[in-house]
Amino acid sequence: MNDTDQPDTGIAEERKEQEARLWRDDGWTARIIKNEDDDGWAVEMTLDGQAEPALVGPWTMGRDKKNPKPMDAPAFSTLVKTANEVLRRHEQQLHAMLHKSVKVDAAEGRLTIKLDIVPDEDEPYAVLSAYDEYGEQLAQTHVAPTYKLNVQRASEWASGGFPKHG
Repeated sequence: MNDTDQPDTGIAEERKEQEARLWRDDGWTARIIKNEDDDGWAVEMTLDGQAEPALVGPWTMGRDKKNPKPMDAPAFSTLVKTANEVLRRHEQQLHAMLHKSVKVDAAEGRLTIKLDIVPDEDEPYAVLSAYDEYGEQLAQTHVAPTYKLNVQRASEWASGGFPKHG
C-alpha cells in the first residue's frame, strides 16, 4: 500500500527518529550525551512536551572504547519502561505528600480524617475533612498547607466538634 492509498486524516504521523545517538518514538526521546562527570557517555530520556529529562543514566561504550554504543530497539524499549516507572513513582510520591489520611475512634464511630494539600502557586492551602465509616462527610475546613496530620491532632479535632481552622 502506498501513500496515495491511505486516507487523509489530517493528522501528521508521529515523529519517529532512529539514529545512533537519538531515538524518538512512543512519545519519548532518548539522547546519548557526553557524561559530564567522567569520560563516558550518558543517556537522557525525555517525555514529549517536557523540558527536563525524566531519566538520566550511564550509557555503554562502544567497541572502540571511545564512542558510545549505538541505540537500538531493545535498549530504547527498556529505557521507555524504566522512564515510565520513574514517572509513576514520582507521581505516587507526590500524591502521598499531598493527600494524607488517618483513622480515629470518636463518639461518631470510626472516622477517617483526610488532609488534602492544594499546591497553588499563589495561595497554597489544605483541606481537612472527616468521614464516617460509610464514607459520608461529617466536616470540612481549610487549614494551612503546612498542617501536620497525625492521629492525636485528628482525634482532638473530632472530639472538639470539628472546629473551623483559620
